Formats: sequence, structure tokens, C-alpha cells
Amino acid sequence: MTIAHAGDARVVVYSRPGCHLCEVAEALIAETCAETGDSWTSIDITGDGDLTRRFTEQVPVTFVDGKQHDFWRVDPTRLRAALARTS
Repeated sequence: MTIAHAGDARVVVYSRPGCHLCEVAEALIAETCAETGDSWTSIDITGDGDLTRRFTEQVPVTFVDGKQHDFWRVDPTRLRAALARTS
């Protein structure tokens, strides 16, 4: 599993503690990124008022190469396709 700082990661997932969908999304992202060799990171929105207001109930929110990719659920096939494209 590769985890990088948000600025270095191809995949960033915004989440919050205690969120079951976040846990599932992070596991799928970790598995997919391990297969593709891409970096990812998770950012807890609860420590940042702006992120909390921005994403509120949409977490987990997934970004690929700085662009919003998904929210609530992660489709591994769709994520692999996005990672196959260069940024």
C-alpha cells in the first residue's frame, strides 16, 4: 500500500471517523492503488471547518489527480480506468 501526502497522492479520499462508507471506500482505494502502484491518502474533514462545510454528508469524497471522481461509494473498475489515464 502506498500512502502519500495529499499534494503527492494521485487519489485523495476525504472522510471522517466512524463513517462506514468511508472505511469501505478506503479499503477499496487501498486495494486498487496497491494493484496499480498509485499513491493515495485519506484526509479527515472533521479537523477543518472549510472541508466539513464543503463535503458535509457527501463523505467519502474521492479525488483523482485533483479532480472529484466520486462520492459515497467507490467503483474499483471506474477507479482503475481513471488511474489508467495520465494526469
